[in-house]
This record gives sequence, C-alpha cells and structure tokens, in this order.
Amino acid sequence: MKADPQYAPEHLALEAVRRLGPEARRWAERAREDQPEVAADALADQAVKRFMNHARLSGAVSGATGLPGAVVDVGVLAWTQSRMVLHIAAAYGVDPTSAERATDLLVLQRVHKVAETARVALGVAAGRERASRLFAGAADRPLSGVMLKLGVKLAQMAGVRAAKRMFAKIIPGAAVVLGTWVNSAATRDLAHRTRELYGRS
Repeated sequence: MKADPQYAPEHLALEAVRRLGPEARRWAERAREDQPEVAADALADQAVKRFMNHARLSGAVSGATGLPGAVVDVGVLAWTQSRMVLHIAAAYGVDPTSAERATDLLVLQRVHKVAETARVALGVAAGRERASRLFAGAADRPLSGVMLKLGVKLAQMAGVRAAKRMFAKIIPGAAVVLGTWVNSAATRDLAHRTRELYGRS
C-alpha cells in the first residue's frame, strides 16, 4: 500500500480476502461444530461484538497517542472492519475466501458505489501488485506525501470521512473517548450494511 497509496483500499481488500478469508471460514465451521443449533443471525452477532470491541480498543489507543496514532489507526480500523465483514459473510454461509468478497468489501465500505467499478479498480490494483514485484525499487519513494495520501485513502475505507471526526481523536483531554466513539460509529454502520447484504443471501 505504501508503494501504491492511490489504490490502498483495493490492495487491503485483496490481501484481506487472501489472509482473513480462510480464518473467517474456519471460525464459522468451528462455531457450528460447537453450537450445532446456532442460527446465522446469532453467529453474526458474535462476530459484530468481537470486532466492535477491537475497533473501540484501537480507537482508544490512537486517541492516547495523538496524530501519529490516529493516522496508523485508520489502517488498523480498515483491517479490523474487513475481518468483521468476512466473519459476518461466513456466519451467513457466504464463502469468505471468494474473490468476490474483495468487491463486497469496497462497496460495503463505500470506497466504490457499485460492484462493477470496484471490480475494475481491483483488477488495476492486482496488476500493479504484479508489476511492483518486477520493479521492487518503486517502493523506495519519499514517504511524506505518500503517507498522507495513504492515511486519507484508508480513512475513507474505514468510514472516517469527515476530517473533523478524525482529528477529534487528538483533542486534548477527550481524545480517548472520541477515538473510541469514531471507530465504534463507523464500525457499527458497516456491520449494519453487511448484515443487510449477507442476511438476504
């Protein structure tokens, strides 16, 4: 993502499905073995609760560490939210390892409005990943502007859209509470959209 910040959400979505999809599938399989009568909605509840707690914790930590922590947190939050989406998909019996889940992530996280543009952007990002392996030196660029662009893109993916909401995390004396609130609100909204999508499947 650092080497290609313009497509940071697409790179994160692709990597999330590769790395986190199998984890989500194993979690759902184990849960159904341990609780044979469990309903899909109840499993989804478990996933939402687990990752809401993670989001709150990272928000509190970023609030306590100031602006650098807030910038890092949007990446952590986007990753946590991706895990949640894939676990909810698995809870409803939707394959979390399917390549189409990367498209779902980008639409659910409102990086793209429709699936078709998300698929095109994912194709571009995947092509650039392959190219970056051929031209490894491309990642050795100055970090100042790159990190700013990366932070903005990941904040968009994590649902932290208004700058004042992100910078609310660094207000002295209230940063921990506000960091927790910003992350919780964004993650709760995403959980609702995700359950609407996969609950109908």
